[in-house]
Amino acid sequence: MYDYKISILFYLQKSKKNKRNKCSVICRLTYNKKRKQFSTGISLEEIDWDAKKQVSKNNQINDQLEIISSEIKSVFLKLKISQTPFTVNDIYKEFKGETKSKEYGVIEYYNLELAKKKKLIDIELNQATWNKFLYISNHLKEFVKWKYDKSDVLLNNLTMNFLSEFEYFLKTEKKHQQITVNKATQRFKSVIRAAVGEQIINRNPFYAHKPKKVKTKIVYLNQRELKSLEEYTFSQSRLSQIRDMFIFCCYTGLAYAEMSNLSKEHITLGFDGFKWIEMYRKKTSSYISIPLLPKSANIIVKYINVKSNYILPRISNQRFNSYLKEIALIVGIEKRLTHHIARKTFATTVLLYNDVPMEIVSELLGHSKITITQEHYGKIVKKKVSEQMIKLNFKLKNDGGH
Repeated sequence: MYDYKISILFYLQKSKKNKRNKCSVICRLTYNKKRKQFSTGISLEEIDWDAKKQVSKNNQINDQLEIISSEIKSVFLKLKISQTPFTVNDIYKEFKGETKSKEYGVIEYYNLELAKKKKLIDIELNQATWNKFLYISNHLKEFVKWKYDKSDVLLNNLTMNFLSEFEYFLKTEKKHQQITVNKATQRFKSVIRAAVGEQIINRNPFYAHKPKKVKTKIVYLNQRELKSLEEYTFSQSRLSQIRDMFIFCCYTGLAYAEMSNLSKEHITLGFDGFKWIEMYRKKTSSYISIPLLPKSANIIVKYINVKSNYILPRISNQRFNSYLKEIALIVGIEKRLTHHIARKTFATTVLLYNDVPMEIVSELLGHSKITITQEHYGKIVKKKVSEQMIKLNFKLKNDGGH
């Protein structure tokens, strides 16, 4: 918690005396547990100073010290009213008439970067990504008020502890899972790196920070579950429609945004004579080219409409996932079905389990780096290798080791 009071103390510097055997009167400012000392320009003989009362025995000198004290208090009040973060050095500089260098607050600078990013929507990032940066801004405001009881704290005063406490706040007050906390700190740190790049601060206080590892389990439909879903006959057309759209994404890997916005112009005839989906991923702005497998091609033929440019029926993500819960219950799939599971199923059951190399899986999913694909699906590959080795081991035993 910060102390919003200033302490002004005058004392005699007895260790140093000038040629006339006089000592300098020093002023010591204390604010937020930080000190700044400077000479008042007044010199006294040691006998003329009352060390106990911290005053001179000469009233004229005391009047001069009172003027200095009043001016400092006036500067302090001015800085306090401005509601911008300041330090004890800023109080001294303002008192001396020196120009105060601009020192940004954490939230102040973050919001400046937020405004810059807003102008890049649909150029370098999408609205959804910007919204995530906005959420962090709101969380930072709440955190600073919760932790420091202030509207902002100085960017230059940041330490690793600030980030650790912010993570704690997100977990305990906002009830965020570790993976969400990691994403939030990752975005926050990118803004701090920008401040270093602009030389607003001369060091990155979070340089050594490492996010806690999160063990994520990839949920996808196996071959049996996928086949059951494909072959089930629904009595309600709305569920049949949602099932078809889900299956379409199981064979294309499209995320919800791409599925929803898929239009006729995205279907092209490839160099190989087959039809491909070619479009940009909304999340990463990366370009994706996905060959239409027979089952996904058949679904396009079923739903394509001359009256609409969109290929598949349009429905909100929330309603889509709500219907998927019904579908899972009816078909007997004991997994919490969401649209994103279709994308996972494409990567695993459709691609990796059919020996499609990891680099091609990464390309088809539109990942910016193959390391992202490896991080998510590396265990799936190991599982498949293990299964093949078990089969090989069984075969070798039956063949007598040959």
